[in-house]
Amino acid sequence: MAVQKNNIVDFINSAPNYLLLDVRSPAEFEHAHIPGAYSLPLFDNEQRAIVGTTYKKQSREDAIKIALPFFGSKMKQMVETVEKLSDDYEKAYTLKPIIFVHCWRGGMRSAAVAWLLDLYGFKVIQLQGGYKAYRNWAIEQFSKTYPLKVLGGYTGSGKTEALKSLATKGKAFIDLEGIAKHKGSSFGALGQDAQPSQEMFENLLAEALYQENKKGLPIWLEDESQRIGTVMIPSIFFKQMRASNCYFLNIPFESRLNFIVNNYGGFDTTLLIDATKRIEKRLGGLETKNAIQHLLDGNTKDAFEILLKYYDKWYDKNLKPGAEPTLNLFNIVALSVDPNVNADILMGIIK
Repeated sequence: MAVQKNNIVDFINSAPNYLLLDVRSPAEFEHAHIPGAYSLPLFDNEQRAIVGTTYKKQSREDAIKIALPFFGSKMKQMVETVEKLSDDYEKAYTLKPIIFVHCWRGGMRSAAVAWLLDLYGFKVIQLQGGYKAYRNWAIEQFSKTYPLKVLGGYTGSGKTEALKSLATKGKAFIDLEGIAKHKGSSFGALGQDAQPSQEMFENLLAEALYQENKKGLPIWLEDESQRIGTVMIPSIFFKQMRASNCYFLNIPFESRLNFIVNNYGGFDTTLLIDATKRIEKRLGGLETKNAIQHLLDGNTKDAFEILLKYYDKWYDKNLKPGAEPTLNLFNIVALSVDPNVNADILMGIIK
């Protein structure tokens, strides 16, 4: 019996009881992949290059002949790896998973692995169009219209924390900074894992949009610049964000300063100084010097007071008409950076 094939829409809408196996090379997987996939490379990076070059310069048949020994030497290991993944899944969820297999375009690599796993006895489905079809699906998500609500506020307002509190109350929320592994400012990489590639960021964002939109509720996002560290919010979706209502948390300076000190003051002084130097051109030479000296003297609060005033001015500049698409601002007064209290305020104002 031939291995079953599903298109990308069937895959996206399928029940979650599956294991997704990406048989592309390790380098391809590392660059970007379908969220939740496991890497089960048919070829290593060097082998993929050899087979691909042979396919392009000689013929499909010659490429297959070169690939067969590579595949043959890995058959047992691949079956045992999938067996363990399947067993672990069954123990966790008390049901056997369906195995989805894909490569770049749903071609020979995924067909070969699907044949092997089917022969062994797994229930296997090959993803038609492979990762390329998934990428097309992901990009399409950014062109759709969503019921967005944006939470704004000066630096140190605890916007992410308030939105996470909203999420615990049943609201739909996408953590852009969490997906990007960066908090947006020059200090945003502190304490974070390495950022994903642009492509992987888009995949994760597309998945989040799809999942949160299924709730049938407005989707809350934090007001961000289009660039978050090294990744960019896709332009077409960013324009939709900027055209959405923005609820601006207006919190006193001192409360925000204390929040920043508590969240960043514990990092190594060298890291804080490096982050300060990265904004020297905009902060100004004198203010940069003063902030760095405060950090060296252990006066963390004084240093962050300088930096927070700078970020407040920068935020105000970006709110001016013409700087970016104008936000529809609604001012919300809050007394302190208390995520739960501020979430309750938002719940009371916005139905």
